[in-house]
Amino acid sequence: MKRMLLFILPVLLLVSIAFTVFGVFQVRYEEEKQLDEIKRKAIAVNESLEFSARHILENNDLKNANRLVESFQRRERLQGCVIYDKEGRVLAVTERISDWGRTAKPYTSEILVSKTPRGAMEKFGDYTAYSYVLPIKDANGELLGMVEVVYDTSHVLTTIAAIWKRVSITLISLLVVIVLIMLLIQRQIFVLPVIRLTEWFQHFQRGETDVSHSIKEEDELGKLASEVEQVALSLRIARKAVSEKASERLEKEELWTEAKLRDIIHVRLGENALYMVSNREPYMHVINEITGKPECIRPAGGVVTAIDPIMRACGGMWIAHGAGNADRQFVNSKDKLGVPPEDDKYILKRVWLSKDEEEGYYYGFSNEGLWPLCHITHTRPVFREPDWQAYKKVNQKFADSVLLELPVKNPFVFIHDYHFTLLAGMIKEKRPDTTIALFWHIPWPNPEVFATCPYQEQILEGMLACDLIGFHVQMHCNNFLDTANRLLESRVDTEAFKVIRFGKETLIKAFPISVDDCTGHDSSMEDLQQINNLCKEYNLENTIIAMGVDRIDYTKGLSERILAVDRFFEKYPQYKKKFVFIQLAAPSRTHIKRYHDFAGEVDELVEKANWKHSEGDWKPIIYLKRHFSQEEIRPYYLMADICIVSSLHDGMNLVAKEYVAAKKDSNGVLILSRFTGAAKELTQAIHINPYSIEEFADSIKSAIEMPAEEKRSRMAHMRNVIRINNVYRWAGNIITELTSLKKI
Repeated sequence: MKRMLLFILPVLLLVSIAFTVFGVFQVRYEEEKQLDEIKRKAIAVNESLEFSARHILENNDLKNANRLVESFQRRERLQGCVIYDKEGRVLAVTERISDWGRTAKPYTSEILVSKTPRGAMEKFGDYTAYSYVLPIKDANGELLGMVEVVYDTSHVLTTIAAIWKRVSITLISLLVVIVLIMLLIQRQIFVLPVIRLTEWFQHFQRGETDVSHSIKEEDELGKLASEVEQVALSLRIARKAVSEKASERLEKEELWTEAKLRDIIHVRLGENALYMVSNREPYMHVINEITGKPECIRPAGGVVTAIDPIMRACGGMWIAHGAGNADRQFVNSKDKLGVPPEDDKYILKRVWLSKDEEEGYYYGFSNEGLWPLCHITHTRPVFREPDWQAYKKVNQKFADSVLLELPVKNPFVFIHDYHFTLLAGMIKEKRPDTTIALFWHIPWPNPEVFATCPYQEQILEGMLACDLIGFHVQMHCNNFLDTANRLLESRVDTEAFKVIRFGKETLIKAFPISVDDCTGHDSSMEDLQQINNLCKEYNLENTIIAMGVDRIDYTKGLSERILAVDRFFEKYPQYKKKFVFIQLAAPSRTHIKRYHDFAGEVDELVEKANWKHSEGDWKPIIYLKRHFSQEEIRPYYLMADICIVSSLHDGMNLVAKEYVAAKKDSNGVLILSRFTGAAKELTQAIHINPYSIEEFADSIKSAIEMPAEEKRSRMAHMRNVIRINNVYRWAGNIITELTSLKKI
């Protein structure tokens, strides 16, 4: 559209200027023509009155004077007539311009002296009129008086307005015709061929066609089509090769463990430590509101869940925002401490942010801007310049903190998520020898969506300072490659999945994140006791239990989930008092209005559904709104017959994998949104479209009524996927890839 406007606007501007100039000349010509005609008429009328006026002035005949001037009362455009004596006093004046006669006219005295006629435009009330004054002389040439004729000129203005109206209508009509013609031409010679080429490219890269593109012209568009054909062919071959390699890796029976990851890191990194950077810290010290004493908690979130086991295995340093209200009490003079508490495995370094920095960087740009931008959940991203400035400031603060810790030679830095798109560039500016990986834990949008970000170029440049960028699924890699290709001056190597900018190469690769393997997690006596306590507390004996575990976030499909449970009971009332849905909901980002409002919406939906379907002391939905530790969540996983993950858009979603990993007896069903990255791996889950409430409700019934053998078969298959592709394999693949990029 922008290019089209650049093409059309100059033409429209030139046509508009030409028509305006034409209109000005035509108006001036018409105005001069009309005024000249009035002047000639005024002269003719005055000359015709000269004899009568001389007789009246010689005889001082006031009666005939009044009769003469009143004869002008009935003339349409001739406003009136005034007769002056030789002293310049008014003897008679037409009634409708009586005010004209009462007003002193400086030009009358000039004419009495010069004795020459005068014609000019004069102000009369709120409009102008044309005045022509003729001196009246006797036979000896002595001045007897003057006769003034006043003409109305309003019709001149009416004529000019009519001309401008015609010019404007003609101009607008012509501009509309020009735009329509140019749009039609542009569509025929450019848009339609590009649409055909795009459709062909989409089908070809998916392997749905083998025919060549339909553009056979040898012009520039034909050359572009040929280049696209070569890219498409290379992309298909590259994707096929990647798919084959992925299949080979999946077929390997060798399992990744914490010990194997540790060995790999020792071999690959040698003496170099791994530096992990994320916004959220793995352990947070907060003041207990009840006891008033500080305690250590693990914040909720997939990043912490996935990375903590890796850091336990390999050691190193984790640099994160110290957000706990008691965090400062537990760090040393360098803002560091050993974690986990009482079992130091690695170092946690805390970075302190002011309230304004946190508001702009975290709540503002990160979570009101980038988060909705990357998630297709129909929530409009908000970009504010002060938030962007705070985001840059915090990224620089983290860069300075990282740079203080890096060893002298070839350090490795592993950055996590959308909070630090600028961090790699800031580190590389001071330490170009650093090998940096960025893992993007949320989806990456298509180029059209990302192009709405006002700071797109700075973000992409910062990210491409990394040596490796990882995403959960290949689709997000493809979106990023397309984004870099379209929005930045760069070269995309579709065979190697690299972006090359100014000689700097960045590898783009998919690494599906996971959880710990499924070999452990036997139900302990403590687990069984907790399950019994929960069953008694919520009256769950002999009840089918479904559960969900989420932050209260509009991307997680909580509203759709509650509506589906509501619809399930409407369609299948026989399950009332036999089925209960438990939602563990952790409050999140409550400072942001959209999150605050959304929490209220979910509360209302839960209350409405419970009011509608409750019977006696049974209610269909148990909504527990607080933060739960992993240890607290585990009994719910163990006792739940069904786990529902209904994200509207999610990079991976580890809740699905955590539930599968917890079900060692393989007795459970996973209902999983097809819009999660996990759906690409957990194919034996019941996949749903969370926007389709009817389908969603029916899937709950299908999960309940699924035969026991099918449940075990599906769960066993999913557990095997997680057993092979666990979090240690994820980390090992990234470390292996990252160290292979190390500059010798």
